[in-house]
Amino acid sequence: MTTEDRTRDGFADFVRAETAGLTRLAYLLTGDRHHAEDLVQVALARVAVRWERVADPHAYLRRVLCTQAASWWRWRRARPPERLDGVVPERPDPGDDAEVRLVLWAALARLTVRQRAVLVLRYYEDRTETETAALLGCRVGTVKSQTRHALRRLRVLAPELAELVGRSPQEVTSR
Repeated sequence: MTTEDRTRDGFADFVRAETAGLTRLAYLLTGDRHHAEDLVQVALARVAVRWERVADPHAYLRRVLCTQAASWWRWRRARPPERLDGVVPERPDPGDDAEVRLVLWAALARLTVRQRAVLVLRYYEDRTETETAALLGCRVGTVKSQTRHALRRLRVLAPELAELVGRSPQEVTSR
């Protein structure tokens, strides 16, 4: 970003451009639409305070979202689990299969916080292993192993996903 972009107007433009994508990311990390919106506000407030000093506000925002979501999950463990209402904060693609999304969402909700964050950053946000490691503050090897463990756990938790996408469960679990 240039020096001109580091003004109050530049921050306002940045917020308008990034809010929708950040809200989707936060929803995938938390599973709760309202908490996702709160999480985005906290992250944007932190960037606003440091706007002129943050070298890469995109990366900083995503890191704040991931760390705040992890803190929320730790706090939430003490409370009984809530049921998700299945409402996604964006319009579904008409070609999407709702059954696959629901089964996948239920399986993702049973992963650890780090495993879920790695999968969301790697596959939803299409980040490289290096970018994911930087955002999560860990090593690339950790991202690789967490991805491997998370995918293996998804295969165990939701073997029906393979059937829903037209593959046999043996084909998927043999990996």
